[in-house]
Amino acid sequence: MKVFRGYIFSRSFMGERAPQHVQNIVLRDYCARNQLHYLLSATEYAMVNCHLILEQVLDELADIDGIVAYSLFQMPINQTRRLRVYERILAQGKEIHFAVEGLSLTTQRDILRLEDIWLVRDTLPDCINAFPV
Repeated sequence: MKVFRGYIFSRSFMGERAPQHVQNIVLRDYCARNQLHYLLSATEYAMVNCHLILEQVLDELADIDGIVAYSLFQMPINQTRRLRVYERILAQGKEIHFAVEGLSLTTQRDILRLEDIWLVRDTLPDCINAFPV
């Protein structure tokens, strides 16, 4: 069975907020449904744009099969930083799963899909304001 470290936030992300215990329940359920061995979650610091704990989990990849994050939108907002995370995972032959979205990154091709989703999420606020009710 593949071994995955959980990754959750102690702060809001992209206007969303989920209590840590709820994030952990979602990760446990996702791992059970996908036959992944779930290791306790690493919790990111509360400072805005901080991803120090994510970096520590990435350093741990030699000993595990990947990461299961609560949401895609907990990845760095900066695209260059986000792409570096993806490339680092793939370069080691590892995976990252995003439980809420039911998505995973296992190949280079997956990066395009994930980035398309980011683009839509970033564009949505402009679309809502463009069409007043």
